[in-house]
Amino acid sequence: MAHVMVGKQKNIELQKESGKGRRFSKKALIYLLLVVYGLVNAYPMIWMFLNSFKSNIDFAKNPFGFPVQWMFDNYKTAWETAKLGTYFFNSVIVSVAAVAVTIFAGAIASYFLARFAFKWGKMVYAFFVFGMLIPIHATLVPMFLLMKSLGLLNTHIGLVLPYIAFNLPITIFILVSFMKSFPRDIEESAIMDGCGVFRIFFSIILPMTRPALATVIILNFINNWNEFSFALVLINDDSLKTLPLGLANFAGQFTTNYGAQMAGLTMAVIPVIIIYLLLEDHLVKGMTAGAVKG
Repeated sequence: MAHVMVGKQKNIELQKESGKGRRFSKKALIYLLLVVYGLVNAYPMIWMFLNSFKSNIDFAKNPFGFPVQWMFDNYKTAWETAKLGTYFFNSVIVSVAAVAVTIFAGAIASYFLARFAFKWGKMVYAFFVFGMLIPIHATLVPMFLLMKSLGLLNTHIGLVLPYIAFNLPITIFILVSFMKSFPRDIEESAIMDGCGVFRIFFSIILPMTRPALATVIILNFINNWNEFSFALVLINDDSLKTLPLGLANFAGQFTTNYGAQMAGLTMAVIPVIIIYLLLEDHLVKGMTAGAVKG
């Protein structure tokens, strides 16, 4: 009898060890896939950074290796050629202003569309969502004529307004979907405590929407920061041009300074990375909350 009990215990221990081994292999495979996926996404950034220190000859001979000679002067050339000082400042003004107005207007509109039932609510929401289907390039000529008639060509506000208009649909789409998931009990309790509509919005709904706000802030900032078409059509004054237009200065008629261009792109991508790192915690909290919620 004792031998039978010992045999059973050994079998149980072997099953536990085999189960642990399978779990470990699954985890190892998942981590391996995540590492590969991370490297695939990070490689373009690494490639751009390494090539920002190469000369044109070095870039042509060895585009995927380390620089033979590290050309730190490429960053100085990029700053002067692309006029990054002026264009960088213009991009910051336009992008931040457009993001601020878009988030404020989009959050208020999303609150009423998500939390209130009124006659034309679904139609208004469909109208905003339909805006995501309109291609930017189809509106360049009408937008140019509109801004010309309003006297807003070669102004910062002339860029901010189109950026707001084209980013509002995706902003409202994301925020409405997020706000609809909140229970009604929260607002009912606040109303019983004497809170008004806007007090509920600013004190309760808006703080709860932080993960979604972080998402739309990142999306809007990236879209505004990288936007080229409207800036090219609506801005002709060199003192008002944005960073994407400055980066286009590296491509000449016959030659292109690839090293300086990569240096300019490296400097241009830094604000986007900073914005993402600042809002990363809210994104992770939002994903975690959504996972636990189900």
